[in-house]
Amino acid sequence: MTEAMSAQVSVYALGNQDLSRAVSQTLDTFRERGLTVTPGSMSSIVVGDVDTVFDSMKEAYVSLARQGPCVVVATFSNACPVK
Repeated sequence: MTEAMSAQVSVYALGNQDLSRAVSQTLDTFRERGLTVTPGSMSSIVVGDVDTVFDSMKEAYVSLARQGPCVVVATFSNACPVK
C-alpha cells in the first residue's frame, strides 16, 4: 500500500497576464492522474498517493516550463488531513 499525502500547489506563468490557462492545465494534469483536487484562489490542494503526487508534479512542471518561464511553489505533507 502506498502512503497518502497532500500538497498545496501554486502556479505562476511569468510574463503572462492570464494565469488561468496555466492553472487549469496544471489541475487537469492532477485530475487525469486520479488525484483529488481542491482549487483555491491562491493555491490548490492535491491529495493522493506519494508516487502519483510527485509524478504529477513533475509532469505539470515540465509541461509549463516548455511553454515559457514559470514558478511552481509546493508544500508537501503527510500530516495534514487527507480525504
